[in-house]
Amino acid sequence: MAHQRIGSVDILRGLTIVAMILVNDPGTWNHVYAPLLHAEWHGLTPTDLVFPFFLFIVGISIYFAYKNKSNSKSTYKKIIIRSLKIIGLGLFLNVFLPYLPFVNDFATLRFPGVLQRIGVVFLFSSIFYINFNWKILLGIGVTILIGYWLFLGFVPLPDGTLPTFDRAPNNWANYIDLNVLGEHMYKDDYDPEGILSTLPAIATCISGILVGKLLDESKEIKILFGISLILLVSGYVLSIWFPINKAIWSSSFVLVTSGYATAVLGIIYFLTDIKKLKFGSVFKYVGMNAITIYFLSSFIAKTFYLTKIGETNIHSWLYSNLFNHDFMSDKLSSLLYALTVVVFYLGLGYMLYKKKIFIKV
Repeated sequence: MAHQRIGSVDILRGLTIVAMILVNDPGTWNHVYAPLLHAEWHGLTPTDLVFPFFLFIVGISIYFAYKNKSNSKSTYKKIIIRSLKIIGLGLFLNVFLPYLPFVNDFATLRFPGVLQRIGVVFLFSSIFYINFNWKILLGIGVTILIGYWLFLGFVPLPDGTLPTFDRAPNNWANYIDLNVLGEHMYKDDYDPEGILSTLPAIATCISGILVGKLLDESKEIKILFGISLILLVSGYVLSIWFPINKAIWSSSFVLVTSGYATAVLGIIYFLTDIKKLKFGSVFKYVGMNAITIYFLSSFIAKTFYLTKIGETNIHSWLYSNLFNHDFMSDKLSSLLYALTVVVFYLGLGYMLYKKKIFIKV
């Protein structure tokens, strides 16, 4: 039964990676359908669900991977090494330039990133899991969410002014990133994978651990959907005071996205493990090499953007010559480019699966 459930998680993991690639690789960023873009600040789009879904799945994977392991030195060593590998891959992507590796401008090199956050969240969540029972884990998650809300909303800044949740220097998450990271950020005024906002991201992963335990020990699908409903209602109620916001990973964002992730997982589990329907294998193949395929997609995309072909680059040349036609709208052309990239990585996932190549990072 546990194997089947891991299979269901692989489908959701693969679907999430495919969604990551889809939203990260439009033909042109000037023409993208609104659901494939992040919310400007407060709010929630389908794209905003992708990263928290993945961290949620990381939590489920942690449960299954370490449920029978003790907090021994060898376990800690494996956790730390894996975390450092993931963080290292993320930093490599930030540094990399075609033909001239490791010569990016370190004065403005971005330190945070998606893989870096995954690595840090995996590290702390794994250590929490192998040391504490589910009740303490739940307490840690709730404490993080409440504490984060109270800190960002009510603790005065060093100059005595009250903080806000706005995209402004008087937002605690932005304030810390600006003063610690400086120019090493994604944007001039904030970083969506910043320092303080990584804390509630750990709560997202903890929610996955707890749902993984529920999935492993309970056969009642109704409980899974009940948990989803509780998370969604709690998140939307909290959003009245603490807006749903991916950029600062607000506590309401954690609750709502974990609620949706639980519901989607419940649907997949119901269809594949209870009804025994055969679907989603193409996503499962990608899910079995999730980090590898995500890294390759980011690496190749960056190479395409930075490698010149005359006055343009590989990415723009491919888009202009193969996808951008007068009989299609610019947004549709841009989407078709992204879908083509997705099909390529679906094929890569299938090829790796058929050759029984599973690269553990």
